[in-house]
Amino acid sequence: MKQVKLLYSTDFHSVNSPDFRGCCVHMICLCGEGSFVFNGKCFHFMAGDILILTLPDRLRNLAASPDLKVEYFAATTRFLYNQLPSNSFAIGGGITLYANPIIHATEEEAARFLSDIRLIHERMEEADTHPFHQELMDSVCSMMMYDLFSFHARRDKLEQSTDRRSYVVKELIGLLAAGRCRTERSVEYYAGLLNVSPKYLSKTVKRTTGSSVGAFIDRYTLPILKDYLNNDKLSLTQIADAMNFSSLSYFSRYCNKLLGTSPSAYRTSLQPQEGQA
Repeated sequence: MKQVKLLYSTDFHSVNSPDFRGCCVHMICLCGEGSFVFNGKCFHFMAGDILILTLPDRLRNLAASPDLKVEYFAATTRFLYNQLPSNSFAIGGGITLYANPIIHATEEEAARFLSDIRLIHERMEEADTHPFHQELMDSVCSMMMYDLFSFHARRDKLEQSTDRRSYVVKELIGLLAAGRCRTERSVEYYAGLLNVSPKYLSKTVKRTTGSSVGAFIDRYTLPILKDYLNNDKLSLTQIADAMNFSSLSYFSRYCNKLLGTSPSAYRTSLQPQEGQA
């Protein structure tokens, strides 16, 4: 399996460098304070705050106090999405973090998060010695994300906005969470259900979340696709039919887009390798 781009750093001023394009950055402020501009808004953070930067290359005007110390871990967004379960808290939380990427953590939460990313850093060093390093990194990154979910859920700080744009996004997410994307994956289909035009839906979702409608559809379809492929009693043709693909070749192209590999190669990767117990 292809190795995932994983990065670890303590340099706040490099967080918006091209190295982090396509990544999500998970940062903690250890001391001092700093600020940055994101989506036209200025955000300030201080010791104990956790920052989840889903689009770090869009950060501008980075500023830091002389005593600022941070640690952060970054991985490709695609890799992180692949670790999420179908009923994950990530989608709703992701909308909130796009609006405000700073979590004011308790001392216990900050300590737990710091422990998580330091463990990730430690295990990253084992790439050349651990025979199951990719699977190991999947696990430790999942642990970090579940801890972040718990910080959100315990305080229940997702805003219950009633404006039209937020309502449309939440209704879209509700439809996807209900499993509609198993057979329906077009923007036009969801726009029709929500009684808006595809153009309005696309613009609204992009402005509210920073992601496209297609990206949301793919996120919810991914675990469904994996569940089907993990069932070796089903042929690829049966899966393509169940997911309403017009042809097996179209299904294969879609798998390549979501998984980065063909459905056959993905199934092969699930099998024990020769020489491994």
